[in-house]
Amino acid sequence: MHGRRKHWLTPVLKTEVTGFSDMKAKRITVTGGRGFLGRHLIGKLKKRGYKHIFSADHSGYDLIRHEDVQRMYDDSNPDVVIHLAAKVGGIGFNQENPATLFYDNLMMGVQLLHEGYLRKIEKFVAIGTICAYPKFTPVPFREEDLWNGYPEETNAPYGLAKKMMLVQSQAYRQQYGFNSIFLLPVNLYGPGDNFDTESSHVIPALIKKCVDASLNNENEILVWGTGEATREFFYVEDAAEAIILAMETYNKSEPVNIGAGFEISIKDLVGLIVELTGFKGHVIWDTSKPDGQPRRMLDTTKALKEFDFKAKTTFSAGLKKTIEWYRGIVKRKT
Repeated sequence: MHGRRKHWLTPVLKTEVTGFSDMKAKRITVTGGRGFLGRHLIGKLKKRGYKHIFSADHSGYDLIRHEDVQRMYDDSNPDVVIHLAAKVGGIGFNQENPATLFYDNLMMGVQLLHEGYLRKIEKFVAIGTICAYPKFTPVPFREEDLWNGYPEETNAPYGLAKKMMLVQSQAYRQQYGFNSIFLLPVNLYGPGDNFDTESSHVIPALIKKCVDASLNNENEILVWGTGEATREFFYVEDAAEAIILAMETYNKSEPVNIGAGFEISIKDLVGLIVELTGFKGHVIWDTSKPDGQPRRMLDTTKALKEFDFKAKTTFSAGLKKTIEWYRGIVKRKT
């Protein structure tokens, strides 16, 4: 678990980089680089010409432990850290593990950012979560509303733990002049998502239910809640693009939303996934289960203004790619 195995995708010596006139020459460390978003981000960094990328993952570093955080910095010697690693799950997982989600996410963020400051890295890119927003935030969510209430109860411990990186980022810039930024992505989806029955989010969970039911000749699927809640979903490749643009050009500690800027009800989402997967059975709604936050949609004006980001992937196209990917996984297993 805590061995010294390194994860340089391209080895680099410190003496190779001088002057830092070329952004592509910087040493980039990505925590959670082998996770869902991390794999897409690293792939896009490589396509963009970044050569010195270090992936810090749980197989080599338990980032809850201070000694592992220090060892990660020793091994990677980064100019920039992009902190993606997180303990995360859907509503059920959040309800069962609130203490774990709070502690693990808080300790990772606090220690990674502080150690980055101590080592005088050039930039820390902190990835927050839409779960940090208050439960009844006016839609679309604007960054200025981030502190106007308590988060939705089922994911508050996770959301608040991640939000502490924003507090830390702003405090360290104010006192130390440390360059850290804080991005707020909405719910991600796409190929390579987490399709685990116990911890997946709504899109992979629904795709799995529909595809599996069709394959097993089952005529109904069970869905939590009333279907009235709304969500915004952000294709993972677009999210990776947003993070890279912010890393390259944004240098303020004010939070920035990154998302697709649209809203869909869970009921309509289920209908769309049923249609795209070809599931012919019935949808049973378990209204005894929580809906989670009533509405979610981000105002993405600031991302466009600050680092010229706008999502490019249509929701239907993103869903089709995700369904195709999952079907490929199922096919390889059978």
